[in-house]
Amino acid sequence: MAYLDIKNFCKKFGEHEVLKGINLTVEKGEVVSIIGSSGSGKTTLLRCINFLETPDIGVMTLDGETLFNAETVKKEKESVLRAKRLNFGMVFQSFNLFPQYCVMSNITLAPLLQLKERVKKDKTLNLAEEKQKIIEEAEKLLEKTGLTEKKNAYPYELSGGQQQRVAIARALALKPKILCFDEPTSALDPELTGEVLKVIRSLKDEDRTMIIVTHEMGFAKNVSDKVVFMANGVIEEEGTPKAVFDNPKSEKLKAFLSNVKDKEGE
Repeated sequence: MAYLDIKNFCKKFGEHEVLKGINLTVEKGEVVSIIGSSGSGKTTLLRCINFLETPDIGVMTLDGETLFNAETVKKEKESVLRAKRLNFGMVFQSFNLFPQYCVMSNITLAPLLQLKERVKKDKTLNLAEEKQKIIEEAEKLLEKTGLTEKKNAYPYELSGGQQQRVAIARALALKPKILCFDEPTSALDPELTGEVLKVIRSLKDEDRTMIIVTHEMGFAKNVSDKVVFMANGVIEEEGTPKAVFDNPKSEKLKAFLSNVKDKEGE
């Protein structure tokens, strides 16, 4: 059984059918990149996986547990859905940092809120000790992402690349089972893209399970275990990076890769 198993995800916005029966599997420790033209359904799929959108049809299991079933989801309490969302960490293309908080506070805010809930349920927990653990973990993440010297800085004082690395650290602080990226470099200048991709590549070396929606074809080819090409709300083709990029079978994939090459040559 696959670590993450998505069956028949369908999603409409009004009369517009964005996802048309998506079936996708992700193995533990695997890096899956999702590529495709704008409007192909990539981001909607990622948002459905993260419980930011609700599929109209479909089932999703993670590590053998059913996390989502379209037929029963309306009966679930919001607290149950919140707990399920914590299985996934989401890094957005626009950073989404809290401007009023410094870097350290951005990273520790959610874990500290979680701690308050844990203390309510378990009176044996030492609040001071648990807070210190969260701070120490945040400092390790700052070191991992090369931001130790920026821990007291505010988002407006950071470059786009630094802000995105804070966003990655913030997602990691909640210790998600799967880390998801939605076009993590699309809002960055080219010279800042490399520093973010370097951090993501280092996470692959730790055998983290990741799903990456990206327009960086070279990165997808080098870092992915599997590449998924979406077009018009369906998975048109998937396979190893070598198979997808060097030996595409779908005419739509061939046309997409040709267009990418033309743009890169401009």
